[in-house]
Amino acid sequence: MNRVYVCSCFGITEEQVREHAGTGACTPRQIASACKAGTDCGGCVRRIQALLGRGSCPRRTLIDQGDAAPLAADPAEPAVSGTSVVEPAEPEIVEPPARYPEAA
Repeated sequence: MNRVYVCSCFGITEEQVREHAGTGACTPRQIASACKAGTDCGGCVRRIQALLGRGSCPRRTLIDQGDAAPLAADPAEPAVSGTSVVEPAEPEIVEPPARYPEAA
């Protein structure tokens, strides 16, 4: 088996990058999130970009075809439901204890 390493810092191979791309990682940043490749010295980022190429991303293909609806949130639904704004409480000021009791 001939392994071609893309990222020698973390031992990531071309095959691993392609596997992550196949599961939806479309950018070098998403590859980095999946396997750390490109996060140390950065020397492999251009190789990762070359492996990803143009059009190899399922999400990018949907956008190029004009079918970005699965990627966007439904405008009829609120972005976050069931939440309320809670104001932070005022910090309690506590006096430090006296180090030396006063002589009476």
